[in-house]
Amino acid sequence: MTDSRGFVSLIGAGPGDPGLLTLAGAEALAAADVVVYDYLANPALLAHARPEAEQIYVGKKAGQHTLSQEEINALLVERARAGQRLARLKGGDPFVFGRGGEEALALVEAGLPFEVIPGVTSAVAAPAYAGIPVTHRGLSSSFAVITGHEDPAKEESAIDWPHLATAVDTLVFLMGVGNLPKIVDQLSAHGRPPETPVALVRWGTMPDQQTVSGTLADIVARVEAAGLRPPAVAVVGLVAGLRQQLRWFEDRRLFGQRVLVTRTREQASVLSARLRALGAEAIELPTIRIAPPADWRELDRAIAALPDYDWIVFTSTNGVAYFWQRLLAAGQDARALHGIRLATIGPATAAALKGCGLQAEVVPDEYVAEAVAAGLGAVRGQRVLLPRADIARPALAELLREAGAEVIEVSAYRTLQPKTDPAELRATLARVTVATFTSSSTVRNLATMAREAGLDLGQALAQATIACIGPITAGTAREEGLPVHVVADEYTIDGLVEALVQDLPARLEV
Repeated sequence: MTDSRGFVSLIGAGPGDPGLLTLAGAEALAAADVVVYDYLANPALLAHARPEAEQIYVGKKAGQHTLSQEEINALLVERARAGQRLARLKGGDPFVFGRGGEEALALVEAGLPFEVIPGVTSAVAAPAYAGIPVTHRGLSSSFAVITGHEDPAKEESAIDWPHLATAVDTLVFLMGVGNLPKIVDQLSAHGRPPETPVALVRWGTMPDQQTVSGTLADIVARVEAAGLRPPAVAVVGLVAGLRQQLRWFEDRRLFGQRVLVTRTREQASVLSARLRALGAEAIELPTIRIAPPADWRELDRAIAALPDYDWIVFTSTNGVAYFWQRLLAAGQDARALHGIRLATIGPATAAALKGCGLQAEVVPDEYVAEAVAAGLGAVRGQRVLLPRADIARPALAELLREAGAEVIEVSAYRTLQPKTDPAELRATLARVTVATFTSSSTVRNLATMAREAGLDLGQALAQATIACIGPITAGTAREEGLPVHVVADEYTIDGLVEALVQDLPARLEV
């Protein structure tokens, strides 16, 4: 019996870069009960799904099929009949050599509703990221997309080589590395000149994108010499000769780097977006989970006594968020802070305050406890409220007490260590070329997670560049046995990224 809620979204995941997922695709993922995803679908896209959504991997690559196509079709039908909403995430576009038509027909035959959300196909995106337009005025007014994955054992090809070879200006072959010699032989035999430019783009749009250029006469030898392996897109035509002039992605400052982002899942997006814009792959591994305090009473009492305070000092955006949440829950708003002076440890926290309609009076140039304490000036006899994390450093409170202030510290939120599968943690750390840490907690928690997985963090990241947001975090990293290579001059996300851009190329050239 079919439940009326059963529904399948056939979603094009795009060519690899998670930023190329469409808005409609992201919305469908967020609404799904079950996500069924492929080998070529970037796992980073799963972050768009709800945490409670079931995730089923059905990846297929050469010689390794998790499920056959018939089994995937049956899975979609079975789950949709059970009343579940499915997001079927397919690499590239579902209807461009994605076998999405077969899955759609299976749903039609079962009488189940579905939709198709097109994706950015690698046939266009991979060449574009390699600096190759598939059409170009004066060079190419037509292009064709052809499977490069025909079974070599077939007696006859389904491709009309005599007509295809010269009838279309630009030819794009998907998954054509294995059959490249045959493709070259067929094109050459049917009229394509040997000097025709050719380029193969492996893992197009991704930080480990690799491009091999040549001509029909030498491309097979060049690909073999480069050791190029699938998945790759082959582009044949005069437009492939534009690559040296138009290459852009591979020239980005952090291209090819796989950067570990250890911030909370909610906060990782800002740093990840900055890294991706510079050509890096952001590998998000949250080492902190933010949670409300076990008991609100301490913070609620402090809010009830707001008129008694001279200062409130916020040391994180999370502190602002939870303080504001409880202020509103008490039936109050920004007016309750009238006459109280506000300070923050940095501009991001000040911006969070501003979002609540509040202006920080003190935002020090150096984002450490000592600078905050100095910024408050003479505080003898004054009462200072510190709404902060349950495991925050005591340095600021101690400095203010030494200056004669009465300091009331309240737990506004807790920082917890997320659970991580040991095998996944090992695999993730093995891929990292740069590890970033934005607080001492991110370092300590990752070290603990590593120990629980039977790893020594220093050894696991021995080949990686270690980058810290400031000297406090760097000190903690060294305590945990990590050699710190990059420390931001400005203790912000922007400062950390800038430090990587400035220091990382120099380290790689050594």
